[in-house]
Amino acid sequence: MAALSEKPTAVYRRSRWQSMDAKEARLAWALISPTALIVFGLVLFPAFFSIWISFRDVTLGNLNDVFHAPFVGWDNYRAVFNDFAFKWQGFDSWGAAVTSIVYTLTATILTLVTGLIASLVLNRPFRGRGLTRAIFLFPYVAPIVSVAYVWRWLLDPKPSGVLNDVLMGLGIVDLPLAFLSTRGIAIIVVIFFEAWRYFPFAMLMILARLQAIDSTLYEAAEVDGANTWQQFWNVTLPELRYVLGAIFLLRLMWTFNKFDDIFLLTGGGFGTNVLPVLTYQFSFKQFNFGRGAATAMILLAILVVFMAFYIGIVMRNIDED
Repeated sequence: MAALSEKPTAVYRRSRWQSMDAKEARLAWALISPTALIVFGLVLFPAFFSIWISFRDVTLGNLNDVFHAPFVGWDNYRAVFNDFAFKWQGFDSWGAAVTSIVYTLTATILTLVTGLIASLVLNRPFRGRGLTRAIFLFPYVAPIVSVAYVWRWLLDPKPSGVLNDVLMGLGIVDLPLAFLSTRGIAIIVVIFFEAWRYFPFAMLMILARLQAIDSTLYEAAEVDGANTWQQFWNVTLPELRYVLGAIFLLRLMWTFNKFDDIFLLTGGGFGTNVLPVLTYQFSFKQFNFGRGAATAMILLAILVVFMAFYIGIVMRNIDED
């Protein structure tokens, strides 16, 4: 009897293995396995490995035997928080944490506002609109190294620098200005550079939503006597609130993790040192990889806190509306 009962079970399992659903499931796993391995190898494993390194004393001396690096607990985090390059030293020296927050929020808001203005301009028909759109897209598609060094040439403190030459020719300044090596001015320059480089991203997303707004809404507002500003405030902005919220969140995350823009322009000096640059300095200048990983984890924690606040409060209020 036991043999008879086991035989139908084996037949059932074999039929399930050969069924169309089982074949589709195996095909699906086979198709996603390469991507899953790549994501694990390039994203998940480095992320968890960074957390592990942040609690270890990993330097250039024991890099060849990193898995046996001594455990130091929270010492790397305490060293980062106590480092003069990280913490607030006064209004003359903000520290990397405060500089990152100020730089990220200001650049993100300026990017969003500039993209909104550009999209409103391009949403109206005029001669040469296609060419204007292509020109607006140039900062976003151009290689970062090229545009960064063009900006450095424009802002060169030598008299041969384009901006200094123009200002001195107009009699506005008597001596060349060091825009990228003057504390206070340098952070303003990198903020404007960030907004100039990435406003086309916001422009494209906002423009796509603008062109999808029902024109009858504007016709109804015009019949009710609304002027251009009232139509923008009461019709356009409410229709754009979801895309504006999404752009703000995306650009804030990307800007907060941005390394190459500031590094190519100022190297993190003159009041522009942000957490990604500080992570690089700890890891590849001081060769203290444990402290660099701890800095990256602090950066991640600040970003997660803001995202939780933004998604939990701001986006919930949008949904309630």
